Amino acid sequence: MTKSTKPLVSIILLNWNGYEDTLEALESLYQINYPNYNVIVVDNHSTNDSIDKIEQYAKGNIKFETEYTMFHEENKPIELIELTEDELDHTVDYTSTEDQKKLLLIKNFENYGFAKGNNIAIDYTLKYDKPDYVLLLNNDTIVDPDFLINMIDVALTDDNIGIVGPKFYYYEYNQSHNKIWCIGNVVDLKHYPGHHSIMEEDNYDLSKNVIDCDWVSGAGLLIKREAIPEDYLDTSFFFGCEDVDLAVTVRKEGYRIVSVMDSIIWHKVGMSRHKSSTFHTEYNHVKTNLQFIKKYNKNYYKDLPRYIGQIFKLYVRAIINKF
Repeated sequence: MTKSTKPLVSIILLNWNGYEDTLEALESLYQINYPNYNVIVVDNHSTNDSIDKIEQYAKGNIKFETEYTMFHEENKPIELIELTEDELDHTVDYTSTEDQKKLLLIKNFENYGFAKGNNIAIDYTLKYDKPDYVLLLNNDTIVDPDFLINMIDVALTDDNIGIVGPKFYYYEYNQSHNKIWCIGNVVDLKHYPGHHSIMEEDNYDLSKNVIDCDWVSGAGLLIKREAIPEDYLDTSFFFGCEDVDLAVTVRKEGYRIVSVMDSIIWHKVGMSRHKSSTFHTEYNHVKTNLQFIKKYNKNYYKDLPRYIGQIFKLYVRAIINKF
């Protein structure tokens, strides 16, 4: 497998005060079996020492070992290119090769949230790198070495495939006891939060390798360049649903969205949201989901009492389970 035979993929990770997760994610990325990719870390104005830790990691000065990822000293140092938000007006060479791993670090001036933070990197890579695909990847994920090649192989089978997602496992259950977090997702505007995992359906067939779905999680979302909307991710969503909204937009243009069973990612579910207070997290979670439903449900105000009732039931169930 030579580099020239495979599409260029730009991989984007968003970091905000989470360098421990980011470094583990990067280490797994630099061990994948794919020959043509570049990696962008967007730091959303971290207030801790994330920048310094990423710099030290690239030099090979931070060594760690986890159940999922062994530190590979042979691919260090990683060539690090750093650009601030106002320096993104020229091209730089940061495509990794077998002999030299590279990393572009974009330093934002504010915490712009998921959508705008990723949009800054999407805009840069589309303008200067012209990748065939862009991969949005949560920094609290670990990837299987074959995850990307398996995604790409499926994507190339059909020009109408616009978005590809993996099979997500919970990170917490470790590799020897894999437990599925989600496989594909369904948009259902009749019920709050308007979307759910396809795994909740009784008729799900695990024997299929490629599953058509309504959307895939932004924790690991591969999108074809031609399918990317002109305005990228909707920045009015600050706390979730950006990925659902993106998929709805892409599907309206006639593209397929699929999940690939032999593309594996382990996800530390909810790590970014755990950085906020419980009340703040839950309030914004509800607000954002209702925002998404309102955008696409023409009968939103008529159905609002039903949504509120469903939210109330969820809270009661959570309280009961807690005790």
